[in-house]
Amino acid sequence: MALNWQVATVTALRDETPRVKTLTMFVPGWNAHRPGQHVDIRLTAEDGYQAQRSYSIASAPTDQPLVDLTVERVEGGEVSPFLHDEVIVGDRFEVRGPIGGYFVWDGAAADPLLLVAGGSGVVPLMAIVRHRAQVGSGAPCTLLYSSRTPVDIIYAEELDRLAARGGGLRVIHTLTREQPLGWTGYRRRIDMSMLGEVLAQTGTMAMAFVCGPTPLVEVAATSLVGLGLAPSQVRTERFGPTGA
Repeated sequence: MALNWQVATVTALRDETPRVKTLTMFVPGWNAHRPGQHVDIRLTAEDGYQAQRSYSIASAPTDQPLVDLTVERVEGGEVSPFLHDEVIVGDRFEVRGPIGGYFVWDGAAADPLLLVAGGSGVVPLMAIVRHRAQVGSGAPCTLLYSSRTPVDIIYAEELDRLAARGGGLRVIHTLTREQPLGWTGYRRRIDMSMLGEVLAQTGTMAMAFVCGPTPLVEVAATSLVGLGLAPSQVRTERFGPTGA
């Protein structure tokens, strides 16, 4: 069934990092999305010129008809700089969605979850984390998250808070470019050795979702299969390069 364009109204804006912002939109008649899905945004200029981009949904389905999109600023881009610099609360633009049926998790499965993210690839995985918490899922969940520096960690405080609840969520960070004094976590890009250490605690029954720039996704997916996961247990989604 074809999806129709709908008019969304921006209700809130929040800076996540110096380069990443979350837009909360009210979308009348929104069809509940599944964690991992995305939407298309279409902007139309006064002269009729249109620009369209796809963005992952960060919010849980239970938050509808409010929908969160977390957008990384891409220098030289047509859409993300506008969303960062020009959009204010009350602005309206067109959205179409939700879109996607492969990279999704519905909350009913009891198998452990392994979420692997690089940079803004954490956005659709955050929808999974939030949905898991809101429905009270008992499935153990591990998030392995690669960021450049501490200030580049998207949702840092919320992830700390959710992990501290003791509900089976474990968050593991690796910082690739700069680490704070006393840092005891990983200090490199995600590789097979790191995934092996994480998987040793998660187990090979885990369902893995990997999202980030193409090099990270390829390394992680290949490594996880090499470590014993079946290809059907590894779902991937690729973003543009973030350097995480």
